[in-house]
Amino acid sequence: MKVGILNGPNLNLLGKREPEIYGHQGFESYLEKLQADFPEHEIQYRQSNVEGELVSALHELAEECEGIIFNPAAFTHTSIALADAAKSIDCPIIEVHLSNVYQRESFRHKSYLSPAAKGVITGLGLKGYELAMRALLG
Repeated sequence: MKVGILNGPNLNLLGKREPEIYGHQGFESYLEKLQADFPEHEIQYRQSNVEGELVSALHELAEECEGIIFNPAAFTHTSIALADAAKSIDCPIIEVHLSNVYQRESFRHKSYLSPAAKGVITGLGLKGYELAMRALLG
């Protein structure tokens, strides 16, 4: 199976940015572990801090992959464009958040993407990506 992982704004700073919330490991090193744990599956990874690039990446990954793991980060709570893009594709999406958004500020409790997602994993750190892979592989 071919799975796309798409990360939104500031997730390129994992391991450096607010490690008390997001942990000390960068995503690239975690991705190596994830690929080693699922060697029979191809993982395509993309990250962008730009909303329009994420919309385009969703469209592209939906054409190339059989499932998408998407952490829209702060755009979760603001982007109708990403919600519309997610609703417009047939590829299943698992929404992932490293922190438990319900333990944080109240504006983080609303996700525009969740209604278009097959499932949502929140608060389990990077392990959420592994669980999302397992959910997509079913």
